[in-house]
Amino acid sequence: MAVSKDEVMAALSGVVLPGGGDLVSRDLIRALMIEGGKVRFVIESATPEEARLLAPVQQQAEAAIRALPGVSSVQVVMTAHGPAPKAAPAGQAPSLKIGQHPTPQQGGPQKLVGVDRIIAVGSGKGGVGKSTVSSNLAVALARQGRRVGLLDADIYGPSQPRMMGVSKRPASPDGKIIEPLVAHGVTMMSLGLMLKDNEAVIWRGPMIMGALQQLLTQVAWGKLDVLIIDLPPGTGDIQLTLCQRTQLTGAIIVSTPQDVALLDARKALDMFQKMKTPVLGLIENMSTFCCPHCGKETQIFGHGGVRAEAEAMDLPFLGELPLALSVRQAGDAGTPIAATDAPEAEAYARLAHRLIAGGMA
Repeated sequence: MAVSKDEVMAALSGVVLPGGGDLVSRDLIRALMIEGGKVRFVIESATPEEARLLAPVQQQAEAAIRALPGVSSVQVVMTAHGPAPKAAPAGQAPSLKIGQHPTPQQGGPQKLVGVDRIIAVGSGKGGVGKSTVSSNLAVALARQGRRVGLLDADIYGPSQPRMMGVSKRPASPDGKIIEPLVAHGVTMMSLGLMLKDNEAVIWRGPMIMGALQQLLTQVAWGKLDVLIIDLPPGTGDIQLTLCQRTQLTGAIIVSTPQDVALLDARKALDMFQKMKTPVLGLIENMSTFCCPHCGKETQIFGHGGVRAEAEAMDLPFLGELPLALSVRQAGDAGTPIAATDAPEAEAYARLAHRLIAGGMA
C-alpha cells in the first residue's frame, strides 16, 4: 500500500529543529509529492546560512520517511527562502530586512545580553488599554531612575511610535544591528518605525516569529534594568515564541473590570501558566471615569472585577488605573501622561513604585 500524505507529514512532525519546533509546526515543508512509493519534498529555510545549519535535519527527515512502510525512495531538497544578503554599494548604508523565518536556537529560553529583567504586558482581548499601560509604565519607571526599554511586539498593529511620539526610522549601519530610538527617557523599538504610514503587515506565523526574534536580538538595547514588552492581544504566535525563546521575569495581565474582558483575561493567564511564565500580577484599567465637568465618578465598565479575579487566583493585584480623557489625548499627542505632572500620572507612578519595591523592575 502506498504511503499517504498524512503519514508523511506525521513523520516529519517528529523531526525536531534546533531551538524548538519541528519541520511541520515551523512550516518549512514545500512541494510534497508522492508517486507510489516515491516521496519528494523541499525543506525551505530562511537563509543560506540557516540551510547549512539544517543539514543534519535534512538527513533526519530523509531517514524518517524512508522508515515508513510502502516508501521505496526519498528525495529531499534544501532551499533558502531568499538569497544571501548582498554587500551594500560603496557609500550606501546597508539595508535591514525585517520579517524572516526565525533562526534555530538551542538550549531553551535565553537571556538578552545586558537586560536584567523582562516584563511582558499582555491581555486576553484587544481594546483594554494594554499599549497605553505599557508606554506609561515604561515612562513611569524611567522617571523613577530605572534604565528602561520598550519593545512594541504587536507586529500587526504597532501603536507605540504614535504613543511615544517618535517617527524616525532606526538606523542600521551594518545591516544587522538596529539602533533603537529614545523617547521620554525610554529606549524603544517597534516594527511600526520600519514601515510606511498605513502599510499593513501581511505575514504568516514564521515571518512574525522571525520579526520578533530580530526585534529582540538584533536591537542594540544596551544596559537595561527592565525591558517592557507590549504584546498583541490573545494567545498566539508572538506569545508562544516569546515564552519559548526568551527568559522572562514575568507577565502582567491588563483587563477592564467587566465580565466579557475577564473571560479573555483568564485565557491569557492560563497560557502564561502553561508556558511556565510567572504572572507578576493583574491591573484593572479603565476602572473609573471622572467627569471633567462635574467631577462625578462613574464606573462605566464596572469596578473591582480584576481585583476579585486576582484574589480568586491568588495572584497580586497591582492597582487600578482610571479611564481619563487626558490619558487618551496624551497618548495621541505622543507624550504619555506619565511623562507629565498631571494628576492622572500618579496612578502609573504608584504602579512603577510597587514593581520596583517588589524587585520586579
